[in-house]
Amino acid sequence: MWEDKKVGVLLGGLSAERDISLLSGNAILSALKEKGYNACSIDVDKDVAKRLLTDRIDVAFIALHGRWGEDGTIQGMLEIMGIPYTGSGVLASALAMNKYMTKIILMFHRLQTPDFQVFQAENYLKDRPGEKILSGYPLVVKPVSEGSTIGISIVKNEGQLKKAIKEAFRFNDQIIIEEFIDGPEITVGILNGSPLPVIEIVPKSGFYDYESKYTSGMTEYIFPARLANEQLSEIQNTALKAYKALGCHGAARVDMILDVKGNANILEINTIPGMTKTSLLPKAAYHAGYDFNTLVQEMLESARLHSQ
Repeated sequence: MWEDKKVGVLLGGLSAERDISLLSGNAILSALKEKGYNACSIDVDKDVAKRLLTDRIDVAFIALHGRWGEDGTIQGMLEIMGIPYTGSGVLASALAMNKYMTKIILMFHRLQTPDFQVFQAENYLKDRPGEKILSGYPLVVKPVSEGSTIGISIVKNEGQLKKAIKEAFRFNDQIIIEEFIDGPEITVGILNGSPLPVIEIVPKSGFYDYESKYTSGMTEYIFPARLANEQLSEIQNTALKAYKALGCHGAARVDMILDVKGNANILEINTIPGMTKTSLLPKAAYHAGYDFNTLVQEMLESARLHSQ
C-alpha cells in the first residue's frame, strides 16, 4: 500500500526512553530502506508537525517509547494532520500507557492482574506516611506511566519501600504499589490481531530490569516457553483478549507473570514494542517465520487513521 509513498520514522522523542527509541527507530529505518521504501527519520521534538509537512510525509512509522509518543499524544496530532500511522489509536495508546487504567480495563473484562493500590504524590506524602500497603512484602513499586522498567523497584522491607516510592515519584505523580508474584515471566507479541509464540524470560539477575532488557547476554529467552501446549494456547488467548479489550491495533506486546497455580497475571500492554536487537517482539516474530525486515513491513502495511 505504501510502496510509492514517503514514510517518516518517528524516533527519539522527549521521554526517559529516548535512547531505546533511537535504537528502535534506526533499525526500522534500515529495514524499510532495504525493503525499497522511501523512508526518512524524524527525531521528534516540539517542531515535529512542521517537519512532517516540510518533508511531505505520507505515512508515519511510530518508533517512540514512553510519554509523548506511546501515550496517544503523537497519535492525536497525526489524526488531526490526516497522516496514517502504525500501531494503536489515541484511546488504546493512552489506556495502555497508564498502568492504572490498564488494570481497570483488565478487571472489567475479568482478566487476571496482580493486586495493587494506586497513590497520588500529594496525598501519599501528606496523609499516608506509615500506612500498611497490601498484605506484606515483597512488593513492586512502579510509576503509572513509564516503560522499560524505568522507576520500578522490588522491595522487601519498609526502608526499601520508602526509597522506592521516592524513586517512582521522580517519574510520575501517580504510582502503583503491586503485589509481587514469584513466578516465570512470559510475554506474547501480537501482530495485526494474531498472537505470536510465547517467550519465557529468564534474567540472570533475577529481575527483568532496564539493564537485563537492553544488555546482550543478560537475559535468556526460551522458545517455546517451558509450558504444556494447552497452557501456551491459553496464554496466547489471554494476551489476545487483553489486546482487544484495550482496542489495540497493529503490533503490541502483552507482558505476564505466572502465579503458583499457573495462572497468567497481566502486568502491562506495550502498544509500541521495542525493535532493538534484544527486543522481544522481533524474537517472537522470528519464531513465527518473520525476519526483521518482513516484520517491519507487516507493521507498516497496517498503518491507518483511527478516526475515520
